[in-house]
Amino acid sequence: MACSKNNQNSIQLESKDIKASILRWMNMAVLASVVFVSFAFLNVNPLDILGAPAPMIAFLGENFFPPSFGNLIAYSSAILDTLFFAVAGTYLSAILSFILGVLMSERLNPNPIVRSIVRYFVSFLRNIPTLIWAQLLIFVFGVGNMVGLIALVFATVGFLARSYAESMDDIAGEKLEAIKASGASYMQVLVHGLIPEFVSAWLNWTLFSFEINIRVSAILGIVGAGGMGILIQTSIHGRNFTEASTLVIMLIAMVLLTELTVGRLRKKLA
Repeated sequence: MACSKNNQNSIQLESKDIKASILRWMNMAVLASVVFVSFAFLNVNPLDILGAPAPMIAFLGENFFPPSFGNLIAYSSAILDTLFFAVAGTYLSAILSFILGVLMSERLNPNPIVRSIVRYFVSFLRNIPTLIWAQLLIFVFGVGNMVGLIALVFATVGFLARSYAESMDDIAGEKLEAIKASGASYMQVLVHGLIPEFVSAWLNWTLFSFEINIRVSAILGIVGAGGMGILIQTSIHGRNFTEASTLVIMLIAMVLLTELTVGRLRKKLA
């Protein structure tokens, strides 16, 4: 009897393994089919993509190098625009996102209707790309720095509010319940219960967002919303490739410096 049960168990295990193997192969076949259909629909040969870097590198080498650093002072205004875009946009977004995060949090906002409305609003902001926001706002306000700043705030709030809300739900536990039970007001619960525990997560998410916004601020200039993007676009359209390469190198240096600084700050906070 014991032998027959062992044989049955081994047969069942083998059958499960076979089914799992078949399922894996089916999933791989479906994935491969989706990839193949995607390339076929786009009428793109994957081999052409693999061969693309060579002519691109040749073009960049012939036209973009050597860069010219003789006119750095003229670029300083655009560089500061890009930097201050990121600073101001992240600062405003952090304030708005904290309020929206509290309203989205299941443990801090007991009203499900308000939570749902705020969640849908934040999702709406998050799902529209920053460049689309900038292009839409140009029709309202015209070309200028305010357009870039508002577009950056909209996109950043969509990201930060959700991140804040999830972090608040993770930390809003027994401590908050104890403060509530002591008869504290809602504001006292936030000030003495939530904020001390949330500061670390708040700084981490905000610094990460600032790092992203440095890149986005430069791109916004491409649609006429200020920053280095305007100069890069103008240089490329005017076929002044050495100036464009200088601006791109400066942008890369600024992004890398930001990443290094923010990375060290986040490590210290951790």
